[in-house]
Amino acid sequence: MPRTSRQRLGSAAEQRAADLLVQAGLAIVDRNWRCRAGELDLVAHDGPVLVFIEVRARTRDACGGARASITPAKQARLLRCAQHYLQHRGGPPPPCRFDLVLFQAGALEWMRNAFDAPSDETG
Repeated sequence: MPRTSRQRLGSAAEQRAADLLVQAGLAIVDRNWRCRAGELDLVAHDGPVLVFIEVRARTRDACGGARASITPAKQARLLRCAQHYLQHRGGPPPPCRFDLVLFQAGALEWMRNAFDAPSDETG
């Protein structure tokens, strides 16, 4: 099935985000990891920290743009996915954080530790 322009935009943004993160010293360990709760775009190690990265690309500022698309409901889905990921991985959970890589109208923004998980959400 042919990919839509939106899917191509998303894939290109994820690749650019992965390239940026690797250049910054992170090690990508998973891409597009899926579970029943949803999908994690990228998972990386930043030293001992396991980083769950959501990538968003928007061509316009409509409805608040890329940052505004990370709603509390989306954050909750990412937290559930992270829980599944950690259970699947096994062992004691490492320190974790949630980052956003946002592309909007040609600009890129990397938000480290963009939102916090309650301590019992990912461990």
